Amino acid sequence: MNRFSSLRQQFTPSRANIYFSILCFFFPPVLGSLVSFVFNGGGLWSAVLIAKGKRRFNADRPMIWLTAAIYAYCAANLVASIVNNSFIRDAPHLIPLVTFLLFPISYSTWSITQKSTLARIIVLSSIAACFVALMLAIFQQYWLGMRAKGGAGNAIVFAEVLCLAVVVSVAGALSGIERARSPLFYAALAGTIAIIYSGSRIVWLALLIAGIAVLLINQRRLRGRNAVRLLWLLVAVGIVIAAFGFQAISGRVDFLHSDWDALGTHGNYDNSLGFRVALWEIGLRAFDDMPVFGHGVGATQLLIKQGFHDQFAMDAGFNHFHNGFLTALVQAGILGAVTLAAIFVVAAGNAARVLRNSNDPVERFGATMIVIVVITYLTAGMTGILIGHDILDSVLMVFLVCGTYLASGRQVPLTGEQAPPSAMEKQALPSVMEVQALRPARPITVVGQGK
Repeated sequence: MNRFSSLRQQFTPSRANIYFSILCFFFPPVLGSLVSFVFNGGGLWSAVLIAKGKRRFNADRPMIWLTAAIYAYCAANLVASIVNNSFIRDAPHLIPLVTFLLFPISYSTWSITQKSTLARIIVLSSIAACFVALMLAIFQQYWLGMRAKGGAGNAIVFAEVLCLAVVVSVAGALSGIERARSPLFYAALAGTIAIIYSGSRIVWLALLIAGIAVLLINQRRLRGRNAVRLLWLLVAVGIVIAAFGFQAISGRVDFLHSDWDALGTHGNYDNSLGFRVALWEIGLRAFDDMPVFGHGVGATQLLIKQGFHDQFAMDAGFNHFHNGFLTALVQAGILGAVTLAAIFVVAAGNAARVLRNSNDPVERFGATMIVIVVITYLTAGMTGILIGHDILDSVLMVFLVCGTYLASGRQVPLTGEQAPPSAMEKQALPSVMEVQALRPARPITVVGQGK
């Protein structure tokens, strides 16, 4: 009994947050959908704790603006179902929006964790995810003879969440969050090779753009010897990638060329590129039919199947239009696409403000996380899934919650504790010497010389 009570005392809310954060950043490429259970379960439990008064609701201004954008997107989807009188049909597809609704709740609970501790957890968990993802990719590529899907069960989703882990590892090394840089760069290299094995060409582009963005954000640190070391490192990385990934890269490029030739020359839509072009044509026609409020989130599969039959005389079915904003336009109309764009615009605005005004490494790392997730999702979402997949939705919320908190949030105490001073408050506090200088001097009394 004493042993149980001792373990219970050690499992404090702060320690629980640490374990929770590790799982949220390690699970996505390795165990896939388990991250959805972890994030949503944690968010629902946090709602219970806030309702009972055991946690405080943290209402930082950047979080409030981002919450407004997220809730507006959820409301747009609900309005689309009401307008189309299809709430019952759409209900199963509206339930996943709970992941987005949990954003401010999860933010409030994550805010009890010390910022520097959370930043290191994010970096170290991303390192571990990269190494394990490479082992999974090698096994799937050479033993199973398939494109690497990791634990996500989908090559594009696997590559996308792994791209985040790779670039976070690079950001951790360049920002100074973790001093041991070698493991970070080795992890980034391992993750990059795994992404190549996934064969996801659009994520290759996202990785390149996000990597350049991180280098630009940390360009002040890349001078002198650091610049030379980085140059040699990039050369070494290029050689390793060429050695391990040449066959995979050339194979995917050949597929793209053959698909392009089949579509452009022969009008054949029965290939990867052709299916995407057909989906875009079907989606645009569906949007033209219901431009303001859309058809409702539950109509997507039916519209796609009917569109392939009527427009292309093909029997094919998909869950989305392989373009995130086109999918939003069809499901919730202009209102849905605008509110979806607002989520990324508000998040990017918060990050830009911090990067422009702050020199704090942890705050800049949090803003970099936001930049990374915005670039990766928008790039990959142009020809694939933007949101609407359980793993991608959960990971987006995880990055927006942690990135916003690290960049511009304030740590909140547990109920009954005093709030720790923020970085600005610490700078405003007077030093010990200043306090002593402000005290009035005490009169000196010499014994034996009194009146």
